[in-house]
Parts: sequence; structure tokens; C-alpha cells
Amino acid sequence: MVLAAIPSPSRGVIHLGPLPLRAYAFMIIIGVVVAVWLTGRRLRARGADPNLAGDAGVWAVLFGIVGARLYHVITSPEAYFGADGHVADVLKVWNGGLGIWGAVAGGALGVWIKTRRSGVSFLMFADAAVPGIVLAQAIGRWGNYFNQELFGRPSTLPWALEIDAAHRPAGYEQFATFHPTFLYESLWCLGVAAVLLLVDQRRRLGRGRLLALYIMLYTVGRAWIEALRIDDATHIGGLRLNDWVSIAVFVGALLMFILLRKPVDRGGEPPAAVTPAQTGGDAPEAGTPAEENATTDPNVTDAKPVDAKPADLRPAGAATAAAASPADEVLADEILAGTKPSESLPASPKPAATPATPATPATPATPTGDLAGSADAGEVVTAGAVTARVGLDKSSGAGAADSGGDGPAGGSPRDA
Repeated sequence: MVLAAIPSPSRGVIHLGPLPLRAYAFMIIIGVVVAVWLTGRRLRARGADPNLAGDAGVWAVLFGIVGARLYHVITSPEAYFGADGHVADVLKVWNGGLGIWGAVAGGALGVWIKTRRSGVSFLMFADAAVPGIVLAQAIGRWGNYFNQELFGRPSTLPWALEIDAAHRPAGYEQFATFHPTFLYESLWCLGVAAVLLLVDQRRRLGRGRLLALYIMLYTVGRAWIEALRIDDATHIGGLRLNDWVSIAVFVGALLMFILLRKPVDRGGEPPAAVTPAQTGGDAPEAGTPAEENATTDPNVTDAKPVDAKPADLRPAGAATAAAASPADEVLADEILAGTKPSESLPASPKPAATPATPATPATPATPTGDLAGSADAGEVVTAGAVTARVGLDKSSGAGAADSGGDGPAGGSPRDA
């Protein structure tokens, strides 16, 4: 007597006009999205490009579907090549029939090809991906629920699954409820995902060993779940073919876990730095003086600083001469020739015996000293030009000594 049971959906497809929307396909799509999202987060934590998860996911799905279908057809040939089989049904993936081991093998092959093309370690990527993969398996198994397939032996447990008469296998027509093996495997996969995440968080294993742990844990659960199923399968030595495959894969994963000696992928490590050879030039080092002194001020130019003397140490005559323009020099020549009055010019104690060679024009500078307080800037400029022409520039002490001035030998500075 059945006290309670899990009802099965009346149908697993909804038609949107001529387009069928199948729940089986939706479960697979949701599982893939979850796997890509989680794998991307875990790749970032390992210092790898998280976008690789989506790129590799495309390869994994395409190769995984092909591999899963091939495995199912090979292990259940009667449904397609038997007396009542139809070869064309091989292509009808939407009707179910995807072998998990074929999906794992095909998906792994696709990921290996993609990681090799991207220059990324396949084992590192696999360690990052396996928690998301097993979560995708947990979600995808609900596609069997909507298709009313791959259930277990008859059962009267409260969580037994109701199966419509049209989906009951031959010899079990009289039974209405069966073991929900899809639910068992889904829950087992959730537990495996939790263990993998916990182990990876508490103690990061060497590269590739988390992948081996995933395979071992999954195959253990798969063995006892497979023993409950009653769908058609090839038997060898009293065991279903999938049981033998699980045993062989478990042994291989155990050896891989024990013998594999790879470095640990530490969390938070950034990707490897780009070398000069990869960039075609010298890679700048962080903290170089060029970077520390860089500025974005548009007013700053690359002109070299002028090595000028302080204003209070420069000779007054040199400063005023430097400030004189060519027009001022012409005016000074006229004054010296007597064609212009010179009342605005301060008297010189003694004129130089011979005019000094005109000094080379220097960088304009602000007049200092007594000239800075002149009321007429033009007079100051003119006076500076005259004094430069008569050799009273303080930078030339020899001129003062030759003229018999009052200063000490060698030329004492004089006020212009």
C-alpha cells in the first residue's frame, strides 16, 4: 500500500506555436550556466582568466553531448539497431538517452583542447571546474524526472516516484511507484559538490587531485544508484556495464590521487607577469623614478631649467644690460654721441678709457638693487644699456682697474 509518492509531470514539453520547449533541455542549460558561473569565480581565485570558463564551457557542451549520445548508443544498441529499433532515433537527443560517462569523457576532451589552445594547465582548470560540473549533474538529472525515465525498482517508500503506465518497462506494468533514482543521484551530486568545496577551502590539494577526488566520490554513489535501475542495459558477469565502468574509473582516479605530485594552486595569485620578450620591449618596473616623477599638469614642459644666478648676487649692470632691447641700445648711442640729452642718466664717477665689447644678450631678468626702485622703467633700461656699453658691468673688473678708479686692484664692484 502506497501511503505517499512523488507525482510525475504529465508532460515534459511545452509547445510555443510550432516550437517545442523541452524541460530536459532547460535542465541541461541551467546546469551549464551554474557550472560556468562557479568555474569562473574559482578561476579568478586561482589567478586565471575567469572568461576562460565560458569559452571552455562551449567546447565542453558540444563535445559532451556527442560523447554522451555515443556512449548511450553503444551501451544500449538494441533500441536503435535491434529488431524494433530505428537508426534515425540516434539523432533524437531530445528524447533522452545521454550516457554520463560519455558526457564526462567528451566534455573533458573539449576542455583539454581549449585549455591547450589557451596555454592554461588542464589540471588547474579541472580542479576549478569540478564543483560546478557536479552541480550541473545534480540539476541535469531532473530532466529524467520530466521524461519519466531512468527510475529504479518498484518501491512503496513515501518518496517513491509515480510513473505513468505508458512509461513503465516491460514486466513492470503492474507497478505504479518506483525508486526515484534521479533524485538519489541529484542529492548525491549536491553532497559531492559540498565536499569538494569544503576540502578546497580548508586544504588546497595539489593540482589535479581535486579532480581525482571528484571522480572517486561520484563513482561510489553511481555504483549503488546504478544497482537500483531497471532500464535496459548490457550486463557482464551479473553487473550492468555502467557498474564495471564505475569500478574501472574509480581505480584509475584512486591511483591518480595517490601518485599525482603537482604544485598547489594557491588562492589569490595573480597571473604571471608579462616579460619583455612577450611585449617586444623593456617592461617597466613598478616604482621607477620616471613613474614617480610623472605628472599630468599641462603647464609643465620638458624644457631644461636655466642655470641663473640669484638676483641679489648678479651685477646690477649685467642685469640692466640683459634687459635692454635693441631700441634702447640705439637710444644709448645717440645719447653718447650728444644728439640726445642725458639728464635722466645717473652720473658715472669716471668713464672707462675705452668702450668695452658689448656683452652677449642674456636671458631677461628682473632689475634688482637700486634700479628696482626707479620710478621710470625706461630710464632704468636705458641706463643699463649705457653702462654696459661703457664697460661698467660688474662682471668686468679689469676695466675699472685700467681706468685708475678708486676701487682696489682687480676691480671693486661699483654702483651703476
